[in-house]
Amino acid sequence: MSVYRAVEVTGSRQFAFVERETRDPLPGQVRLRVQACGVCHSDTLAVEGLRADASVPVVPGHEIVGMIDAVGAGVTAWPVGTRVGIGYLGGHCGECEPCRRGDFVNCADQPQTGTTVDGGYAEVAYARASGLVRIPTDADPLQIAPLLCAGLTVYRALLSAGPRPGALVAVQGIGGLGHLGIQYAKALGYRVAAIARGSGKADLAAELGAEDYIDSTNTEPGPALQQLGGAAAIIATAASGAAMSPLVTGLAPRGQLMVVGAAPDPIEVRTPDLIFGTRAVRGALTGSSIENEDNVSLAARLGVRSRNETFPLSQAPEAYERMLSGQARFRVVLDTRS
Repeated sequence: MSVYRAVEVTGSRQFAFVERETRDPLPGQVRLRVQACGVCHSDTLAVEGLRADASVPVVPGHEIVGMIDAVGAGVTAWPVGTRVGIGYLGGHCGECEPCRRGDFVNCADQPQTGTTVDGGYAEVAYARASGLVRIPTDADPLQIAPLLCAGLTVYRALLSAGPRPGALVAVQGIGGLGHLGIQYAKALGYRVAAIARGSGKADLAAELGAEDYIDSTNTEPGPALQQLGGAAAIIATAASGAAMSPLVTGLAPRGQLMVVGAAPDPIEVRTPDLIFGTRAVRGALTGSSIENEDNVSLAARLGVRSRNETFPLSQAPEAYERMLSGQARFRVVLDTRS
């Protein structure tokens, strides 16, 4: 088709449904027909106008699954008809210092899909070949889409923390990230403790794979984790620095608090809690495209599944509001095929 539908934003929450002309992909790029796109909290960077120039229209969305229908010059490993995914990191350049050192996640010249370049709230998307993730042709695109950012984020945080097999891993928060984090930790062979507010999610946590549940409204999570032997890693998914701060005392010696939930308030830590026990607080930023392939493969083989609410592309603003409300169970996905 010569034109395609897209949802673009300018300013703060100024959505517009537009038709754009289809173009040939640039050298090193591919063009794909989008089949599904997750609606992620990081979409706020585009939708809430938190970009360098919010007056320039951009198409949000960075959990994209689609089928390649055209390739640019120099692209040889991604033939037309290949199903692929695109995550938040839109493809490393291969030339900057981080890339030359093999640190593709921290590439200095990498598009941020749906923020600095157009994303997947559209029927068509474009991406660097270096940012593509191979997706099995028989996979459900609606199921795969949230794994490309939310799934990869918690999966990579677990790998970065590197707990020994069978160690205690805690997941704070049972939402869009946390419900996946529990499943990945269980699939990777860890003993899992879930931390959430109230007792209402205890059964869900057990269903997802948690062996222990800590209600942070009536139990201090740090001492509770120490009673379980101390956590080798805590994956902090709730967007609250105040809620993350008490977790440090629950770490085992050399344990790591892996921060994946972006919060507006700071994390406060007593220095002795870090020094005695050589504990650490670390941030975790998604992963590379090949790590994302590993992530998707592992999820398929071991039964990690995202629980989604699905909207058509025509309801993209409503889908975004549903995600932002925190009431979605648990990820929101746009079905662009309809």
